[in-house]
Amino acid sequence: MRKGILDINVYKDSEKELMEGSVAALASSAIWLMVATFLKLPISGTHSIVGATVGYSLVNKGMQGVQWRTLAKIVGSWFISPILSGLCSVFLLWIIKAFILSRPDPLEAGLNSLPLFYSFTILINVFSIVMDGPKLLYMDNIPLWLALVLSSSLALVSMVVIWLVIVPWQRRKIKSENDLEQTKQVNFNIGESAETSPEGSPKRSNRNSALYERQLTVIAETTELQSMDDKMFTAKYVFSIPSKDKNGYIQAQTETAVNVAAQPPLKQNSSALIDPALSPSSSGVPLIRNANEMSQQHQDLESLGENKSVSKLFSVLQVLTAMFGSFAHGGNDVSNAIGPLITLWLIYSEGTVAQKSETPLFILLYGGLGISVGLWLWGRRVIQTIGEDLTTITPSTGFTIEIGAALTVLLASKIGIPISTTHCKVGSVVFVGYFSSSRKGVDWSLFRNIIYAWVVTVPIAALLSAGIMYLLQILA
Repeated sequence: MRKGILDINVYKDSEKELMEGSVAALASSAIWLMVATFLKLPISGTHSIVGATVGYSLVNKGMQGVQWRTLAKIVGSWFISPILSGLCSVFLLWIIKAFILSRPDPLEAGLNSLPLFYSFTILINVFSIVMDGPKLLYMDNIPLWLALVLSSSLALVSMVVIWLVIVPWQRRKIKSENDLEQTKQVNFNIGESAETSPEGSPKRSNRNSALYERQLTVIAETTELQSMDDKMFTAKYVFSIPSKDKNGYIQAQTETAVNVAAQPPLKQNSSALIDPALSPSSSGVPLIRNANEMSQQHQDLESLGENKSVSKLFSVLQVLTAMFGSFAHGGNDVSNAIGPLITLWLIYSEGTVAQKSETPLFILLYGGLGISVGLWLWGRRVIQTIGEDLTTITPSTGFTIEIGAALTVLLASKIGIPISTTHCKVGSVVFVGYFSSSRKGVDWSLFRNIIYAWVVTVPIAALLSAGIMYLLQILA
């Protein structure tokens, strides 16, 4: 960034102006980014720095020094990067739907494909690091064949580890969770039932007193459709509390509650609706949520045709893809954002605008700390916009969004185009939201506002930077 958008040779013997311009760029981009974050608009930190750099340079040197061809590429990336990222994510989503979600046993298909997803993610990540890597880590002269061998070897090792360790663990874990969830929904047995017997005393029975989800749903719906008044009144209730006596048999105790706010009684007797399979120790009251009370997450999964077990599988996989996305974000937006700061330090330490030294490690760590604190304090606002408001995201679609955007950013970074992680992520969200549900699955009014914010980012950052630079020239 510091050597791409601006020809710093025009500032030879004018180091003070370049340092003042770097301060103006940092201040103006920070102001605009904070305003946009307050408005919950996901804009690009990279493009803010680009606009700010152009702004102070126009005040200092006029049209001279600005790399207009590079700026034109950046403007083109406003449209290219969301489309490329979106297409990449949609292609991955199509693969998941065709080979996992549409299978007769989607969970088993997902478990079998888990090593491929992990190894592919690690392959791309490692290759992007070792190929033309940082000089600080002695990775700047690694040939292409060696980078391919290293990344492929690590990917194969990870595939074996995932297949032998992670897949069996995930299979046991998901099966255990499903069994536990099914038990909670089905079995409402309070204790051993005391069945009637022609003998003189009741005999023990281990019969499972269970209500099936099918039967409970009928009870819930029928009860809800009874004619009721909207007014509340107080009533007296008698509750039967089963307990075991010293001989192990079931006996009932009664408790009375008075002045309890309740709905008026049903206008017709619904006792016939209770399934005759109920035993004395089972509950005839609907103990599960009806369709109107289901959690929003389960409704989203059902509406998008996603299996809940597969959803749990991709939830774990998203941890890796989130790390992948964060790595891409750190390698792109953070390095671009601290470009003016690096310029300040190198001019201070070397006394010239040539800037032949590598970026100091402590400045990179400083930039990483800054983005972490910013995410902690204000990140929830933009997270809500991209992760919730723009469209409905499930674990499988979230996986495709993360890996599609990260792959696009890493490739663009290697090419040298200052592409925006934000644009790629939003493009993937919109494409996946549209193709996984329908046209109504995307909040188009919100997307329109985001586009407006993208368009005005470079001009606003440039104007702010030019204004601050003008003030610095007067005051300094």
